[in-house]
Amino acid sequence: MVLLWSIGLLLVNLFWLALVVLGLPGNWLMVASAAGVSWWLGAESPLGTAVLITAAGLALAGEIAEFFVSAAGAKKAGGSTWGSIGSILGAIVGGLLGTGLIPIPVIGSILGACLGAFAGALALEMLGGRGLGRSLRSGKGAAVGRFWGTMAKLAAGVAIWVTIAVALFV
Repeated sequence: MVLLWSIGLLLVNLFWLALVVLGLPGNWLMVASAAGVSWWLGAESPLGTAVLITAAGLALAGEIAEFFVSAAGAKKAGGSTWGSIGSILGAIVGGLLGTGLIPIPVIGSILGACLGAFAGALALEMLGGRGLGRSLRSGKGAAVGRFWGTMAKLAAGVAIWVTIAVALFV
């Protein structure tokens, strides 16, 4: 029975991992699923406290990396705080729209989030009175930052998945 639960957990966690690309909390859902299976199996669970704490730490590191790398992209390109805020808000909206409007799995979500970060930073920089040139640079920095932030969070998600898989089957 433990084998079936372990296989099921890994499959469900693959689905949660895919949600990371959409900008959704897939890493935290992997941690929650692992904790739920561990609780359900009780003493038979191969997932100990150390594994769950490690997974939660990786999820937290992924969130921090995504947030700071995304916002730092706009800042590094000379953007203001408003540009960083626009980057974050635009990435969320763009990720959701890209998922529906660009029918290529994963790529549509990432592209939508990057374009949304660009548009959000550009719009709030322009509304803040910045010129077009500076606003465009801020938007470009936000898009690049969003891409690398998503990659960092996805890398953390892969590390969580591998950590749980190793704990379950080694």
